Amino acid sequence: MADTPQYDLAVIGSGPGGYVAAIRACQWGLKTLIIEREAVFGGTCLNWGCIPTKALLYHAEIYDLIKNAREFGIECKGVSLDWAAVRARKDKIVKKHNKGLEFLFRKNKVESMTGVGRIKAPPRQVGAPGVVTVEKDGKTSEIRARNILIAAGAEARGLPGIEFDGETILSNKEILSLPAVPKSLIVVGAGAVGVEFASIFHAFGAEVTLLEMLPRLVPIEDEEISAELEKSFKKRGIKVLTQALVESVKKTAKGVTVTYESKAQKESASGALSAEKILIGIGRKPNTEGLGLDKTRVKVDRGYIHVGPYMETDEPGIYAIGDLVAGFPQLAHAASMEGIVAVGKMAGRKVPPVNRDRIPGCTYCEPQIGSVGLTERAAREAGHKVQVSKFPFAANSKASIIGQQEGFIKVVADEKYGELLGVHIIGPLATELIAEAVLALQLEATVDDLLFTIHAHPTLWEGMADAVAGVRGLAVNF
Repeated sequence: MADTPQYDLAVIGSGPGGYVAAIRACQWGLKTLIIEREAVFGGTCLNWGCIPTKALLYHAEIYDLIKNAREFGIECKGVSLDWAAVRARKDKIVKKHNKGLEFLFRKNKVESMTGVGRIKAPPRQVGAPGVVTVEKDGKTSEIRARNILIAAGAEARGLPGIEFDGETILSNKEILSLPAVPKSLIVVGAGAVGVEFASIFHAFGAEVTLLEMLPRLVPIEDEEISAELEKSFKKRGIKVLTQALVESVKKTAKGVTVTYESKAQKESASGALSAEKILIGIGRKPNTEGLGLDKTRVKVDRGYIHVGPYMETDEPGIYAIGDLVAGFPQLAHAASMEGIVAVGKMAGRKVPPVNRDRIPGCTYCEPQIGSVGLTERAAREAGHKVQVSKFPFAANSKASIIGQQEGFIKVVADEKYGELLGVHIIGPLATELIAEAVLALQLEATVDDLLFTIHAHPTLWEGMADAVAGVRGLAVNF
């Protein structure tokens, strides 16, 4: 064991949680090793998730804008989509940031290994080294670390009895590599993944049908956000079926046939749909199997790891962050902050615990969705006497200028003191506009603080000033 490499921290997984944690750990003086099972760093987010999908969404936005350029007095004839070029640019962006991570590791002296990391022996007590094995190409090596951070992420969850085949029945990973835009696409699941891909492929010309087993799209969002998105999707020509439970998926000579049971009416009814491709976007399952957790006191429930306020597990010296943690949203930016908090605790730094209610949600469909804090229903159920204001983008001059007037900003506040409880946005640049609300909640600002904050004109951002003014009955522009 004397020749076994020793570290202050071993990180299993190099996604946005793992790599941020590893870099910050080195900045705070911890000798750190990051272990990645894939051939590239960055995890699902960089390689098959956030970055490539948002690149495609931006391409779709530009394509839509050009097709509708006549509204702006610009005539564009013979507009067509070069799918191969779209894919190439998406891949170029991903590769650029892969190289960027390698540079950041060198800059911050983060050591790395490629292979499957497993816990062989936990630290057992704070400060004592644990043992992690790294397996690659049939060979196994060992390292010792005083702290172990599990950041192994999650993978696409399939429907029971239905296997992804990479050609017709697709996950979010395989759909990024399609050789051509399908003529028709069925998307199962209307969470962030489902509605984003529905937006992408509808914009690129596919006939899209969205199936959701719950009563509304994006079911974790405020109910009025869900209703607005469904209205917008239907207006665009995306077929939406809620309360639709998939019963079977069968491959055919022309693609796939899906049978489903619809509970949208008073009586259940069955239906069938056919399409060239199907995307299963019903959620993600944690990558905790095979990590060696059975050798530890780490509490695991249905594959998810339970942690304390600083992302510590029940096993001293072992922490967990990201998509495999119970009770936290599966979001890249959440994983990054969880990693910073965890290594702060290891390094003896003064760091605050992660506040679940301060994590923004961003969905990059068209129209975009950004939200933070409590929904109106959650605020009322928590016992707040609630005041609500909704500012429509139709009343915003910048929205009129850019031709994107759908949606609204909804503010949920406590009536007595004007405490800001939640903000929910659907419309142009919602994923950017939500930043002010996140900061306001973080700093415990009130509606009145925002009311007397000067917002530049003309901007989409000033819609926030209008929305909070509405809470106090002082609306000017609507």
